[in-house]
Amino acid sequence: MRRKCTEKLINWKKSPDRKPLVLQGGRQAGKTWLLRDFGSRQYEDTIYINLETDKPVADFLQNPREPDETLLFLESYANKPLRQGSTLLILDNLQAVPQAAKLLPGIGMEFPNYHIAAIERGCFLSHDTNEVELIQLYPLDFEEFLWANMEYALAKEIREHFLQMKPMKKVLHEKAMSQFRLYLAIGGMPAAILEYRKEKKLLLVPDIQEKILQLYLADITAEAPEGTARHARNCFLSVPAQLCKENSKFQYRQIVKGGTAKIYQAPLKWLTETGMVYQSLRKTGTGNEETSAFRLYLPDTGLSACRMGIPSYMLLLGENNRSMRGLVETFLAQCFTQNRYKLSYWESGNQAELPFLLEKDGEVTAVDFRLDAGEKARNLSRYREFCQGEKMYLISVENFRSREMYDIVPVYAGFCI
Repeated sequence: MRRKCTEKLINWKKSPDRKPLVLQGGRQAGKTWLLRDFGSRQYEDTIYINLETDKPVADFLQNPREPDETLLFLESYANKPLRQGSTLLILDNLQAVPQAAKLLPGIGMEFPNYHIAAIERGCFLSHDTNEVELIQLYPLDFEEFLWANMEYALAKEIREHFLQMKPMKKVLHEKAMSQFRLYLAIGGMPAAILEYRKEKKLLLVPDIQEKILQLYLADITAEAPEGTARHARNCFLSVPAQLCKENSKFQYRQIVKGGTAKIYQAPLKWLTETGMVYQSLRKTGTGNEETSAFRLYLPDTGLSACRMGIPSYMLLLGENNRSMRGLVETFLAQCFTQNRYKLSYWESGNQAELPFLLEKDGEVTAVDFRLDAGEKARNLSRYREFCQGEKMYLISVENFRSREMYDIVPVYAGFCI
């Protein structure tokens, strides 16, 4: 599958100031496949070591080592020569041996011509970006999903019409909407997409998604801070349903009866810090951020749909209901997170609400969405009364169109923002 991350990897390889690379990402996002494929295409040879299964290496790296000693051992263990510039060394599951992460900067400084890449599940370890190159890999976004299904021309049309803000042909718009609803059901996990691609069928996709959910829960059990695993699992499982409530703010008492911040605040903080859920804090009419009010999103629409038990045919119908709104909001949160925005949402008492305020490089973009073309777009107008000069979008099932205050963008083009 073609991934946008590949271009970043190529730039890393070509960089004269190259540092050791750490590729981070959630379970089953395709990290190992991506780096091994990159190695096979861009290097004469690849040395692959898994720190979870290659126990001799894990044991060796548990203790502080000199860079030359480390490389000598790895080369001997792999029984392959580690050549400068022509061999890619991959250390998978870096989180299994945290001490190994501390060795990378030293190797990079002493041996800058060696190409070393590590894979870390989630964001469990802290890294100094002055010493390593950090790249984040997410599930496939909708554009990558189109590429995976050989819809390159459609993806290009969406990009071009977003830049021009001119409507696509009706047949293309309807095709894009159909592909978008398919994406809601399958999501961006490579294994789920591959299962669909086998015979263009959805029947076994939920089985794949359920297995991935169980892997996430197993990771939480194994990695969560001591005494918090059960609460962290309950938080994680509660996220999709809470987003589909009338009041989509995440509430501790909705996790289990009697749930409180005292019980769930620490597990939830860990889930957000490790990237297992995305968090969006509330901003008031005055622009103040409230850490006590927030929304949460799982990192994949397919996993959310599976967790809620929504049949694929209901998503393909595209009906406007709370479950669909929750999944569309999850889809948009994924798009904006992958495009490196900081998420928040805005409320002004009971008068108006915007699901997304997107912050990046000191600029703010306001985004509302509707699943019925007949819905009024008063929230953007109310927000304009508080904030002038910010870019504004209305995400809709409609085609591209410019209005005086905002641009109307089809929901499938969320990845363009």
